[in-house]
Parts: sequence; C-alpha cells; structure tokens
Amino acid sequence: MTDITVIIEGLLFIVGEQGLSIEQLSATLQCSEQEVLKAVDELSVFYKGFNRGIQCVNFGGQVKLLSASFIHPYAQHMLSIQKTRQLSQSALETLAIIAYKQPITRVEIEEIRGVGCDIMLRKLQAMDLIREKGRSEAPGRPILYEVTQDFMDVFQLMSLEELPKLEQIANSSSQELFD
Repeated sequence: MTDITVIIEGLLFIVGEQGLSIEQLSATLQCSEQEVLKAVDELSVFYKGFNRGIQCVNFGGQVKLLSASFIHPYAQHMLSIQKTRQLSQSALETLAIIAYKQPITRVEIEEIRGVGCDIMLRKLQAMDLIREKGRSEAPGRPILYEVTQDFMDVFQLMSLEELPKLEQIANSSSQELFD
C-alpha cells in the first residue's frame, strides 16, 4: 500500500464510523481528490482481497471503515450477551442525560458530556435501553432519543418522575444514588 493509503486508513480509524469526505482527506493530506480516490480504491481492494472483518467504503463521497457484513450476526449476538453485563460509567452518564432531557439529540448529549457518544448510543440501543423517538425540527433533522420500557424495568421505575431530582444529585455522591 502507498503511504497516502496507509495514512487514510489511520485517519479513518481515528474518526470512527462517521468517516471523512474526499474533500476533507484531500485538504488534510494536501493532495488532489484524484489521489485520494485512488488511495481509497486501493484500501477497498486491500480489505476485499484478504477476506478481512473490516471494509473501506465510499458512500457519496464519505469514506468510512465499517465491519464486513458477515460480522453482523456475531456482533448482534455479542451485543445481546452484553445486555446482562454491568453498565459502564459512560453508559450511565449517557442514560441519565437521556432520561432527564428526553427527547434529546446526539449533539445535545455530546454538548453535555463533552465527548462523542455515537458508539455509546448504538450500544444502549442494542441493549434496548434507549430508542429513536423521531426527528428534531432542527437543521439536518437529527434523531431524537428517549429511554425504553426496558430502561424502566432495569432501574425499577414506574415513571421518570421517580428519578432523583437534580438538586438531590448535586448534594449526594453517585454511590448513594445507585445503591
């Protein structure tokens, strides 16, 4: 693989499934869009040629690294097994934001948490703790998220009114809230 191809692979890994546009790659690498397209094609052929679990795709000028389709049944099984696992601190934070602010968009959650949450939202959806509620009227019509009945069951809530008040949370430790 050429140097530019290897660099694109690394950049795509860093940004995750959001991917990068041909224009972004061209500007970042300070080369022509034709050179980027050639390198992306080389990367796509590389992943196809070795029967890899990852593939490089170019959907409408947006280049991404995605899992290969034959991985999907295993990923579903893995995520269903993880339903019984304990929730991480970041999962709890994301769930709390959604529960208190629902319906809420991914961008709004990220503004509150200060970090990206694409993967966490997918994990929480796979665990049936959150779901898409529709689309916001904001520009781009982003997806709105809300908690599910499974969330209510896991946390043994009859309604969201039973959640601790934000003032109560500010005056106590997180350990007290989850005991």
